[in-house]
Amino acid sequence: MTRLSIVHKTAYKYNKRVTLSYNEARMTPLTDPQQVVLETSLKVTPSQAAVSSYRDYWGTRVTAFDMQMPHERLEVLATSTVEVHRSEKIALPEQIVDWETLDSEAVRDQFSDWLPQSRLSGPGDEVLAIIPGIVAGRNPHDAAMSVFEWMRGEMTYMKGSTGVTTNAEQAWTQRQGVCQDLAHLAIGSLRSCGIPARYVSGYIHPRSTAEIGETVAGQSHAWLEWWDGEWRSWDPTNHKPAGDHHVTVARGRDYRDVPPLKGILSGGGGSALTVTVEITRLA
Repeated sequence: MTRLSIVHKTAYKYNKRVTLSYNEARMTPLTDPQQVVLETSLKVTPSQAAVSSYRDYWGTRVTAFDMQMPHERLEVLATSTVEVHRSEKIALPEQIVDWETLDSEAVRDQFSDWLPQSRLSGPGDEVLAIIPGIVAGRNPHDAAMSVFEWMRGEMTYMKGSTGVTTNAEQAWTQRQGVCQDLAHLAIGSLRSCGIPARYVSGYIHPRSTAEIGETVAGQSHAWLEWWDGEWRSWDPTNHKPAGDHHVTVARGRDYRDVPPLKGILSGGGGSALTVTVEITRLA
């Protein structure tokens, strides 16, 4: 078990005055069987913003806010305390479904959100030709692990090499990307052979040796979950399942379902963006 305090600040300084804006923030961690949110708050500056919240289709807590007054800056400060007790389930042979079950109408209907390729997960013809040889002769669990091992040998994590609109095929073409690109490529590869897979966004505490009470520069992060009879996780950036230093905020088909902050505005003339994430291990 790990207890983490997370402070996520996003600030825009606009080149020209914004007359109005409409925004959505997805920065509040989920409470689920593997983590419990003990405290959470989200503060918007300027304070005149009209704020509301709701759960979206995917179960993410969304804070919606609009500002219908002129403003030259926008700051969103999300703070949370989360207790994580994540344990990866051992893949017992009797719990792993076979390919025939995965291809059944009942399973395809149950996981209909997680099987079709999305705009960012399609890996392209080259990968689609490679994957069958990687998974051949393996059950769905071993097939997924083989895909992850293949990716480890092919892809390089490279900060700044891609953007939020980069898709899996583009990342594969250059053989590099950031966490969201690696997650998209893994998801697209699994979906291509009929394994349900979904995108997970959240935070990661980057240093397991940090002392209790020590604040470190954390990161927004992305990984994936796939189903082979049980939902399992994998972090392709760090080549391991998600653990007690991973905090889940949202799940979706790809990044487009779970951006931390998005919106529309009138005016602005461009902006300077500053994002910081600070994580402190409390226990």
